[in-house]
Amino acid sequence: MAENYQPKHFDKTSQTKLYKIILFNDDINTFDYVIELLMRYCNHTLSQAEQCALMTHYKGKSCIKKGDFDELEPIANTLLDKGLSVEIE
Repeated sequence: MAENYQPKHFDKTSQTKLYKIILFNDDINTFDYVIELLMRYCNHTLSQAEQCALMTHYKGKSCIKKGDFDELEPIANTLLDKGLSVEIE
């Protein structure tokens, strides 16, 4: 049995923590503006952006993008600069 043993190799990417950008509802930005930003900066389709905007409106917040921190940080900062309320979890 010992001769068939093969040590497990861990891929660094498999252990990378996934972070989320959370969008919070506000009374300032219009649906059209939020949808436009989600399509431009999060690469959402129109349908995805509309669903995220509606979910954020009705639930108060929603996850709009997942990935590693280095990928999400510039997107979140841009959305903040554009007036959206977001944070990375």
